[in-house]
Amino acid sequence: MRMTTVVAALAIVVAGAAGGYVLWSRDAASRVPPGFARANGRIEVERVDVATKIAGRIAEIRVREGDDVAKGELVARLDSTELRAQLAAAKAAVLRAEQAIIKAEAEVDSQEANLELAEVELKRGTELVQRSVTSVSDVDKRRAQRDVAKATVAAARAAVGDAKAAREVAIAQVDQIQATLDETDLTAPVAGRVEYKLTQPGAVLAAGGRVVTLLDLTDVYMTVFLPTAQVGKVALGSEARIILDAAPQYVVPATVSFIASEAQFTPKAVETVTEREKLMYRIKVSIEPKLLTTYRNYVKVGLTGNAYLRIDPAAAWPADLQPKLPDVP
Repeated sequence: MRMTTVVAALAIVVAGAAGGYVLWSRDAASRVPPGFARANGRIEVERVDVATKIAGRIAEIRVREGDDVAKGELVARLDSTELRAQLAAAKAAVLRAEQAIIKAEAEVDSQEANLELAEVELKRGTELVQRSVTSVSDVDKRRAQRDVAKATVAAARAAVGDAKAAREVAIAQVDQIQATLDETDLTAPVAGRVEYKLTQPGAVLAAGGRVVTLLDLTDVYMTVFLPTAQVGKVALGSEARIILDAAPQYVVPATVSFIASEAQFTPKAVETVTEREKLMYRIKVSIEPKLLTTYRNYVKVGLTGNAYLRIDPAAAWPADLQPKLPDVP
């Protein structure tokens, strides 16, 4: 009986010590160093949709959810059979227009030669009529022939202009079809990770139809909310720190990239230290793109954690808030 009592007493002592340690740990974790503010938030990433600019049928999708893609990488392709046929026809029209130009220019050369001959004949007739060798009516006839030759040359030159204009129209048609054809290749506008695949090969989409959603891994941030008393002391562009609940042993360096100009109601999904204050200011704490390049595989959307912001410019970052990141192989 005495032994049981002793064991029970020891158990109570151990439990009390363990409970005290837990409370001490929580208290230590909840303490905010003087000159700093802390706010809860979640990791967010800007989303970018890859969408069609033209209507069409999806021929293939080259990515899967979770794949990393580079900027400009081919993500999907629309069926281009009809457009390629139109492009071939337009290129043939350009060739026909170029042949028409060659023919029209040859006609100009021929008619200019006829005009030169008519000018010579008119001059000769004028000289002959002055010597009474030929009649005035003969000169008039030669002048009429010269005038016809002039008109024919003008018409031939106009035909050259028309042929060149037709060629420009045909070239513009080729360029337009080629531009539309280029839109059948859907590429990633940013380097990122495929979050959702929104359609399947064979589906017919209208212009603007979304194919995949990408996570822009160069724009990762935590959105937090601070009350008026604190937000006025936070400088845009100032240093910040992020500690995630999933990895509390690491401290991620960050920067205050946005401070809302107007207060707003705190979203219900976000907890704040001062629950009594209903109006809060939204702040974005962004992780540097260079750092994200190194740790892109660690980026997880929706991870909760705390952001620490300096509200006293003279305050030095304490040792437990110095940047600490995992080793990357």
